[in-house]
Amino acid sequence: MEIRLEGHYGYGRLMRSAVPLIAMMVLISLYSIVDGLFVSNLVGTTAFAALNLIWPALGLVAALGLMVGSGGAALVSKTLGEGDRPRANRYFSMFVEFILLLAVVAAVPLFIWMEPLAVSLGAEGEMVRQCVIYGRICAAGMPAFMMQMGIQPFFMVAERPQMGTYVSLASGLVNIGLDALFIIVFKMGLAGAAAGSMLACCVGGFAPLVWFLRQPAETGLHLGAVRLEAAPIVQAATNGLSEFVGNISFNIVSMCYNLQLMHFYGENGVAAYSVILYLGFIFIAVFMGYNLTVTPLVGFNYGADNRAELANLLRRSLKLLLALGVVLTATAELAAGPVARLFVGYDPELTALTVRATRLYSPGFLLAGIPLFISAWFTGLGNGPVSAAVSFCRTFVFELACVFLLPALFGAGSIWFSACAAECFATLFGAILLLRFRGRYGY
Repeated sequence: MEIRLEGHYGYGRLMRSAVPLIAMMVLISLYSIVDGLFVSNLVGTTAFAALNLIWPALGLVAALGLMVGSGGAALVSKTLGEGDRPRANRYFSMFVEFILLLAVVAAVPLFIWMEPLAVSLGAEGEMVRQCVIYGRICAAGMPAFMMQMGIQPFFMVAERPQMGTYVSLASGLVNIGLDALFIIVFKMGLAGAAAGSMLACCVGGFAPLVWFLRQPAETGLHLGAVRLEAAPIVQAATNGLSEFVGNISFNIVSMCYNLQLMHFYGENGVAAYSVILYLGFIFIAVFMGYNLTVTPLVGFNYGADNRAELANLLRRSLKLLLALGVVLTATAELAAGPVARLFVGYDPELTALTVRATRLYSPGFLLAGIPLFISAWFTGLGNGPVSAAVSFCRTFVFELACVFLLPALFGAGSIWFSACAAECFATLFGAILLLRFRGRYGY
C-alpha cells in the first residue's frame, strides 16, 4: 500500500493510512500486558503489583524520547512540505542522535535511585525488592526503550507506516518468546519479564535505524551523521512538549491512583487498576496510532499552506474518533469479565473487584480520543504550548483532581469514575481551544 503525505484524505484513505500505525501502537502496548500476564499468573500478586507500581516512573523517563520524536516528526514533515528534503534529513538525524544521548543521561540516576523511588511510591517489604529488580533492568535498557518510543512518529513522515507494524510485531513476538523462556524455563521471575521487555525494545528501537541508514537521501528519509544544533532540537522538544507532559501527567496520575488504592483497597486495588490500565493501554494505543498518522499530515499541509485540507482533516478526524470511542467503550464493558479472569482469575475476590471497577471506569473511553487528538493537532501545527496545555489539563489537572476529590466526596468506589469525569472536562477545554485558534490557522 502506497502512502503519501500530499493529496486529499477522505475517510477511507485516513483509515487505510492509520491502520498500520494503530497496529504498531497496539503491539507496543502489549509489551507490558504480556509481562503482566506472565507475572500475575506465574510469579504472584506481589510481583504483579510491584511491576505496575514502578512502571509509571519508567514510562515518565521514556516519555522524553516520545517528546523529541513527536515534536521532531512534526518539524520534519513541515520542512518536507516546504520542499527542503536535505534540511529535513539533517533534522531527522539530529533528533535520533539526541534521543540516544538523552537516554544514557537519564538512565544513570534512575538506576542508582531505584530503591528510594520505589519506597516513595508506596512499596513496602518484599514489594520494594521486586520493584528494584524490575526497575533497574529496565533502566539499563532505557536507550532501547526510549528509541522505540522516539522513532514511532517518523514512520508516517517516511511514508512507511506499515514498517512500524512489522517492526512492532517482530519485537512483540520476541517479548513473548523471551518472557516464556526466562520466566517458565529459567525461573527468573520478575527479572525475566524485565529482561524480555528490554531485549524486545532493542528490536523495536534499533532495527528501524538500520533501514533509515540505507534510505537514499535524495528521495527518502535518510539517517546520517550530523552535528547537533541547539535551535531545531529546542524547537522539536518545545513542539513535542504535549506528548511529554501528557505522558508524565499520566504516569504521575497513575502513581496517585496507586497511592489512593493502596489506602482504600491494599494490593488488590493496585492489581485491579493494573488490569484496567492494560485494557486502557490497548484502547489509548488506537487513538495514539491515529494521531501518529494525522500529525505529519497536519504539519505537511500547514507547511504547504493548504488550509482547505487542514479543515478536512479536522472535521473527519473528530467524527472518526467519536465513532471509535463508542466501539471501544462497548468493547470494554463486554470484555470486563473475560479480561479480569485472564489476569486474576485465581482470586475470586480480586476478580469481582476488577470486573466492577472496569465497568465503572470504561465510559471514559467514549471521549478519550478527542482531547488526545486536539493535543496532537496543535503539535502538527507547531504550537507546542497549546498542545501541552491540553495534555497537562486532561490528566494532571482534571483527572488528578478527580482521583482525590471524588473519593473524599462520594466514597472509595467513586475513584473508578475519575477518568470519565476528566475526559468530559478535557473535551470541553480542547473544543474551546480549537475555536480560539481557528482564525490563526484557517481550519
